[in-house]
Amino acid sequence: MTDKPTMSNQRIARAREAMAVAGVDIMVLSVGADLPYLIGYEAMPSERLTMAVFPATGTPRLLVPELEAPRVAVDPEVCRVQPWGERERPVDLIAAMLAGASTVAIGDHTWARFLLALQEGASSLRFVPASTITAPLRLVKDHGEIALLTAAGAAADRVAARLAAERFSGRTERHLGRFVADALVEEGHDTAAFTIVASGPNGASPHHEPTDRVIELGDTVVIDFGGRIGGYCSDTTRTFSVGEPSTEVAAAYEALQRAQQTGVEAVRPGVTAESIDTATRRVLDDAGYGRWFIHRTGHGIGLEVHEDPYLVAGNHRPLEPGMAFSVEPGVYLPGRFGMRIEDIVVVTANGGRRLNESSRALVVVG
Repeated sequence: MTDKPTMSNQRIARAREAMAVAGVDIMVLSVGADLPYLIGYEAMPSERLTMAVFPATGTPRLLVPELEAPRVAVDPEVCRVQPWGERERPVDLIAAMLAGASTVAIGDHTWARFLLALQEGASSLRFVPASTITAPLRLVKDHGEIALLTAAGAAADRVAARLAAERFSGRTERHLGRFVADALVEEGHDTAAFTIVASGPNGASPHHEPTDRVIELGDTVVIDFGGRIGGYCSDTTRTFSVGEPSTEVAAAYEALQRAQQTGVEAVRPGVTAESIDTATRRVLDDAGYGRWFIHRTGHGIGLEVHEDPYLVAGNHRPLEPGMAFSVEPGVYLPGRFGMRIEDIVVVTANGGRRLNESSRALVVVG
């Protein structure tokens, strides 16, 4: 397996090639996933600036607050760490490093206060989003990244299996959400990233935050959850019925299962990202549920839960082997119930490979 310094240097070399093509002189990265992708260090969101400077040639430098320096484990073969003290103004240090540059790519998640300060001190510079350089690099995952996504997906499947054996009725959404968060770590994730527990009418809100609503017999419950292993994310959604589902719920869920299966089967190299959205949406349209499918079919996943590529109308990007994304159609009837099935899929030379294999049935629980 490739060692981390070599891998980082290879990624930095690819970034520099992209910078040259784009006419970018220097790239600066702060918070967000681009920095850990390139050098293996994730900046802490803080009013104290952490920023890496990637010139066209030479060793990159990582400016960090002096009090953070002891926890920065960056290989010197990859990047030189430069602590700054409380009496220094880090924006001035960065501005000095940008001297002579014309176009600078800056991390998309950089706080506005730092970008505005840089613009004020270097008004002649043209700033462009760093994602124009980094997004294409991160779009296709390598074998190591896919291995981590696979491990995260398997850990999420173990949580889903545990949920199928739980009693839901009489518990609050918040209580069940805590169970899911704990289970994510117990089943192998380094951290739990998020849990959505949406019962009964709350299920019609795709990003519902768990509340103190008590789950009742007859509810459908949408549970969407994920965590991180080695920085890479899991994200899966399963829907449960507390007691036997009504005829209406069962019919809608049958159409949803067909839509999700159709979307996964449509994945193959060369087709567009929007074509997967079209495939799932057509099934739900034909079944009469299209107006209740209110979001895109999927999103890319990697170091971030949501990243390129997005499976949505208008995205004509062809799929390539190594791309990873969710396929997650849903049906949401306001004030009544919701349902969603979500798997992570990796594009292979022959089609799509699911990273989630837990039951996609409407699981009946007590």
